[in-house]
Amino acid sequence: MFERIGIDMNQGRIVKVSGPLVVAENMRDSNMLDVVHVSEMKLIGEILEIHEDKASIQVYEETSGLGPGEPVVSTKSPLSVELGPGLIENIFDGIQRPLDTMRSVTGSNITRGIKLPALSREKEWDFVPVKKVGDMVQAGDIIGTVQENEVFQHRIMVPYGIEGTLESIEAGKFTIDKVVAKVKDKNGNINELTMMQTWPVRKERPYKEKLSPDAPLITGQRIIDTLFPIASGGVAAIPGPFGSGKTVVQHQLAKWAEADLVVYIGCGERGNEMTDVLMEFPELKDPKTGQPLMKRTVLIANTSDMPVAAREASIYTGITIAEYFRDMGYSVALMADSTSRWAEALREMSGRLEEMPGEEGYPAYLASRLAQFYERAGKVKTLGSDERVGAISAIGAVSPPGGDISEPVSQATLRIVKVFWGLDYNLSYKRHFPAINWLQSYSLYQDKLSDWYRENISRDWNKFRADTMRILQEEAELQEIVQLVGIDALSPADRVTLEAARSIREDYLQQDAFNEDDTYTTLDKQYRMLKIILAFYEKSQEAIKKGVDINDLFSLPVRVKISRMKLLPQKEGSKPFDEIEEELSKQIEALYK
Repeated sequence: MFERIGIDMNQGRIVKVSGPLVVAENMRDSNMLDVVHVSEMKLIGEILEIHEDKASIQVYEETSGLGPGEPVVSTKSPLSVELGPGLIENIFDGIQRPLDTMRSVTGSNITRGIKLPALSREKEWDFVPVKKVGDMVQAGDIIGTVQENEVFQHRIMVPYGIEGTLESIEAGKFTIDKVVAKVKDKNGNINELTMMQTWPVRKERPYKEKLSPDAPLITGQRIIDTLFPIASGGVAAIPGPFGSGKTVVQHQLAKWAEADLVVYIGCGERGNEMTDVLMEFPELKDPKTGQPLMKRTVLIANTSDMPVAAREASIYTGITIAEYFRDMGYSVALMADSTSRWAEALREMSGRLEEMPGEEGYPAYLASRLAQFYERAGKVKTLGSDERVGAISAIGAVSPPGGDISEPVSQATLRIVKVFWGLDYNLSYKRHFPAINWLQSYSLYQDKLSDWYRENISRDWNKFRADTMRILQEEAELQEIVQLVGIDALSPADRVTLEAARSIREDYLQQDAFNEDDTYTTLDKQYRMLKIILAFYEKSQEAIKKGVDINDLFSLPVRVKISRMKLLPQKEGSKPFDEIEEELSKQIEALYK
């Protein structure tokens, strides 16, 4: 990926070193965003600014020990990623260096200046053609497939900018840099195709058309699927203070979201959290395939002790890999944990470049950079002659200092995303997880998705959701009265509302990520659970009007079964829920006699 260009007269020289920022002179022939090799160690850097013949370079590796006069050589090409078989199950750093391979070469600590290809050049892959000689092909067309592992089929596409007739195509075992097909364009030029292509990370991959998202990304997390759904190809943000469970929610979504593939970016995260991911994912069984979850995951690990500038690149590396799989026609879930640490890297580089600071020291272009990142998500018609549809659903965690979401990164994110899952420290302190505050959070996809829920789950779904939200809001208002004058001052109808809200909170919204039966809930089970809780609310309200004692209602034996509904195994289907519904009706009717 980063070849050394022969040293010529235009070789630059370092004149200033300031942390990850290096200023070099004699760089007149270089371009913005070119990758450069800094010093004799050939550290990887990227040009951020050019003034006359001086270039400001952010170096993606540790710069201690560098001094003025050392050489700087431009590669004349932007920071790019390698795309091809071998991405899945791999762990890369922020600039797509394979961490496993690096460890076998250098040991557990990354050595400066190490150059390794992102994808193995030794491993052979079994290429199966799907096109034949004489076929007309264009950019994005699938010419063959590679079964990368037991669960994932890698589709080899014609790179962007190539169109013409297939002159030759071969089946068999090849390394990714071997020619597998040749395409003759209209001018008679022959283009050789390998299984690998490269793409600059800061440039969005092209597509035919962006589509409006019309189906939910099912996550199995009840509070998300029921109250604040995200569309497949949508964008969401999870802001929350330290210790409120952002990373666990991200892990849950990575494990259970109905996507073909997961790209997980640990951007400036604590090392132990990335270790959790690395240890868990190979162990976790994928519910769809029964294979380890890792078999459909790509990890970008850029921990907080790695050079700060590489954080900035890691986000773009991750989204470019996600776009590549989207172009194959897959649905990709992208987790960025956390965009705040990425913004901190921007702030540090901006400070060293002596740019005019914006709010709280962040650069003035923070909002536009965030928007550029999130805009690359979405549901699209891909390039190619067959009408494939691919989607990227981007979910970014935000870590505002002290949990204050009025700070610039949270605010800039909220202006872009359509789903806000606001984590609340008070809820996490009460051990209510996921700690998503139902009064602060929102989803702007709700209206678009209501038809899907009506057709695929139940005609009552949208009514149930509205009733649930209404009960929870009423509870918040009643709690204020309770705190002033006590619960005895409330009418029986209001007390029923409080009890129903407690049941929604504890029996429905609260979910145990570490319990086998509770960690994932199908939409059908969610519907059945909600139906029973709301049936208890409505039947109790009727019973109160007919003079039934409130204490008798609250002490019904069926209430224990309602509180344990979430632990019912999915495989038992709807039978246990029918039984609970029947018991509820019988026990309330018995109170009338």
